[in-house]
Amino acid sequence: MNQYANMIRSLKSPEVIERLMYLYGNRDGMLVEQTARYTGILKRHEELFHETEREVLMVSAPGRTEIGGNHTDHNRGRVLAAAVNLDTLSAVSARDDMEVHIYSDGYAPLKMDLSDLTVVEAEKGTTASLVRGVAARMKELGYQIGGFNAAVTSSVASGSGLSSSAAFEVMTCAILDALYNGFKIDFIQRAKISQYAENVYFGKPSGLLDQMASSAGGLVTVDFRNDDPDVRAMSFDFAKYGYALVVVATGGSHADLTDDYAAIPAEMKQVAAQLGEPYLRRVRPEEFYQALPSLRGKVSDRAIMRAMHFFEEDERVVRQVAALDRNDLFAFMWEIICSGRSSYMYLQNVYARTDDQSLSLALAMAEHMLMDKDGAWRIHGGGFAGTTLNFVPQAQLGAFIETMEAAFGEKCCHVLDIRPEGPAVLKL
Repeated sequence: MNQYANMIRSLKSPEVIERLMYLYGNRDGMLVEQTARYTGILKRHEELFHETEREVLMVSAPGRTEIGGNHTDHNRGRVLAAAVNLDTLSAVSARDDMEVHIYSDGYAPLKMDLSDLTVVEAEKGTTASLVRGVAARMKELGYQIGGFNAAVTSSVASGSGLSSSAAFEVMTCAILDALYNGFKIDFIQRAKISQYAENVYFGKPSGLLDQMASSAGGLVTVDFRNDDPDVRAMSFDFAKYGYALVVVATGGSHADLTDDYAAIPAEMKQVAAQLGEPYLRRVRPEEFYQALPSLRGKVSDRAIMRAMHFFEEDERVVRQVAALDRNDLFAFMWEIICSGRSSYMYLQNVYARTDDQSLSLALAMAEHMLMDKDGAWRIHGGGFAGTTLNFVPQAQLGAFIETMEAAFGEKCCHVLDIRPEGPAVLKL
């Protein structure tokens, strides 16, 4: 029996079943679903690469949900975020050369050579740029890199707002680390490597929230004031208190919105520069508000409102964390609602300059259904298109999903579990 057959058979072992339940939760049908995913991607690797000599590893990295701190990380603010039980999964084996061959479900095959690790302008905005960027940064930091063959599948849909790019970056770093370094890079370094690839090679000026949440796993609050972020793990079970985390995908894609995203940190930093600092976290809120009248004409009014959002949102994360620490769900939900309103009114990332206002509609519908039910709703992630985040009482969950799917399509709702672990390497 070949190694693929042995690996597939081991998916039914008690040890692997326990591992899958830890990573993906224990909802009805989870084991059947994940066993089918793992079996399918192993068979795909066998069809493509016919590996007989090298070990085949399963490497998984989770998507993330941003719970608090909307667009604060890139200005050294605070966030509350969690890894989720949707992931990017690969069956991967090492090569003797520096070539990388990736076959991802739904995408054209990717073949590239890591012998050249310079930034390639024509690659910006592509998957190849992320792979090259991760490898380049790892090599700069003294880690070993090499080629690999990978078959990849993902339940973190591109453009969904659950950060498929961060999941892919973190998975790529974990692959190279597992194959060539004994899987020893710590989660903060892994997140920074992934962000570097996105900023420098992909060309998107993102903060560190997405990569940190995917890399750390679990529910975490992160303070990005310093170069080495302060990460605190939290243990709060929303399900225990009768709430489901529901992300609603409204159908819009993030794919062509890089300029809209880039404008937010750029405008916030324009305000900071007027006050003699590189980013807003270095500015005292009272200093900003005192200077606000004189800022008009030097920066845009939108930049000023986005800075107002930053200062309020940064403090709002502190209040959210404190509310969870004392199990005060009413106060926590109110802060979520306030966060969403601030993003809508001041940050202005609910819809782009298009006719698509699906996110606005989804938020209005959520408010109508949850306002008197002790629920909460807000924009999710980068915004402009994609998803909303909703805290739905279990008693309203069925009706909420039914109504949203009637408006935005079947399976637009994702009921999320928090994944307690970041990237995982399974040797079946």
